[in-house]
Amino acid sequence: FKARGLAAAVSKAKELGIVDEVGDELLAGAVAYAEKLVAEAAPLRKIRDMPCEADAALFDGFRKANARKFRGFLAPWKCIDCVEAAATLPFDEGIARERELFADCVSSPESAAQRHVFFAEREVAKIPDVPKDTPMKEIKKVAMIGAGTMGGGIAMNFANAGIPVTMLEVAQENLNKGMGIIERNYQNTVNKGRLSQARMDQRMAQFSTTTDFADIADADLVIEAVFEKMELKKEIFAKLDAVMKPGAVMASNTSTLSIDEIASATKRPESVIGMHFFSPANVMRLLEVVRGAKSSPETIATAMGIGRKVGKISVLVGNCFGFVGNRMLHGYTGEGTFLLENGALPQQVDKAIFDFGLPMGPFAMGDMAGLDVGWLVRKGRAADRPSNEEYGGTIPDRICELGRFGQKTGGGYYDYKEGDRTPIPNPEVQEIIEQVSKEKNITRHEFAEEEIVKRCLYPLINIGAQILDEGMAMRPSDIDIIYINGYGFPAYRGGPMQWADAIGLEAVLADIKRFHAEFGERWRPAPLLEKLAAEGKSFADLQAAG
Repeated sequence: FKARGLAAAVSKAKELGIVDEVGDELLAGAVAYAEKLVAEAAPLRKIRDMPCEADAALFDGFRKANARKFRGFLAPWKCIDCVEAAATLPFDEGIARERELFADCVSSPESAAQRHVFFAEREVAKIPDVPKDTPMKEIKKVAMIGAGTMGGGIAMNFANAGIPVTMLEVAQENLNKGMGIIERNYQNTVNKGRLSQARMDQRMAQFSTTTDFADIADADLVIEAVFEKMELKKEIFAKLDAVMKPGAVMASNTSTLSIDEIASATKRPESVIGMHFFSPANVMRLLEVVRGAKSSPETIATAMGIGRKVGKISVLVGNCFGFVGNRMLHGYTGEGTFLLENGALPQQVDKAIFDFGLPMGPFAMGDMAGLDVGWLVRKGRAADRPSNEEYGGTIPDRICELGRFGQKTGGGYYDYKEGDRTPIPNPEVQEIIEQVSKEKNITRHEFAEEEIVKRCLYPLINIGAQILDEGMAMRPSDIDIIYINGYGFPAYRGGPMQWADAIGLEAVLADIKRFHAEFGERWRPAPLLEKLAAEGKSFADLQAAG
């Protein structure tokens, strides 16, 4: 403790009787103290006989101070109850109360969900066709194409791990802006006392910048993080193919686009892979590693391994539009928009989802991420959209047409005061919503919170089942890890697939069939979901069967 600068705390602990002796040598000091007790024939002291005084206000204050942090979890509250019982009840009563509280935790659905998550996090590293002994390339130097929000956040992960990063932008102005943001991010952490100035200086020293592709030719890994346009990404990968050294891993941070099409711009598709980081990339734990049809086992192993090295949970997924996370998200946010057309307002939907356990609902999330990104994707897919597919983008399109892209423009679905991220309902947005309902001849009505939760979150289960059926995810638990670590699905519910098992797939399927009858094709039940429900099985059974 002394070595860590906690001398004052140690002294206070001795004063309170928490520790008996303080010394520089733990083992020698403990032996000497024991010998002293023997020599003095010191009487046996039983913990049960030691007095303990505690003010009830102490426990109430701790509960209030941690209410947000512990929201939705069961065990933290039970732990507080246990300590309170130990401090305020006679020993035997306190022990009995602790046993009751422990039994409550063990048998709870939260415990089952969190045990599921514990093992699922360890399972994601197992890839049947990429065995553990697959050789990985050594990543000593990284190049980042794009110094914007995502590029800068991704690069910080490598700098934090002591890996040099070269930032490449087409314009020096963009490089200066991006590096300025990186420096401010670090400085904010220093100002909060979570990082020393010396450590910040070490991390900033890992960065170099360039506007010339030739300067990154010796990088072991290059990650492209530019705007979500296929033409631009293919142009960049063609340039990388011409300059990168043999064996370099070439990755795209695309969140929706085909890795195979991106790889087609190169003569070495075996070295191309998706590395989809989540915003803010220097904070979020998830990394979707997207395998292309020709991605080599060595490339896959390297991407998975370097992700873990920089502190991410790497999950391997298949190559389809949106991969796993964003493909499912499309159903979640899309159904939220349909709820608006049917009669709900953004604040009502967001409250129901927040109360369920997510950190924010779909509309607050959209405002935080930026509505213009989804708008660009929708416009890009307009020509390929099936003519019979119900379009749920009318409301967000009209909001974007007003230049309301979310928090970064001071308003999206909500308004925001400068320096404050608290969402404020906007009357003009409500008028847009009601006008779209009128144009579509939809009679607006109110929704119960339970119905909002089912309408928004059951698409995750249904689309997740489709993804499993197509082999885009290897295991149901991989989907759960993606949604907990990338999208804020509450860990105490275990992820969408574990949550579905807890409800019962027959009950989930019954509601999905009801929605299918009422709302059409977007709610068609996944064949795998129907099969499992008919057999009385769960997603856990599917995973156990391999």
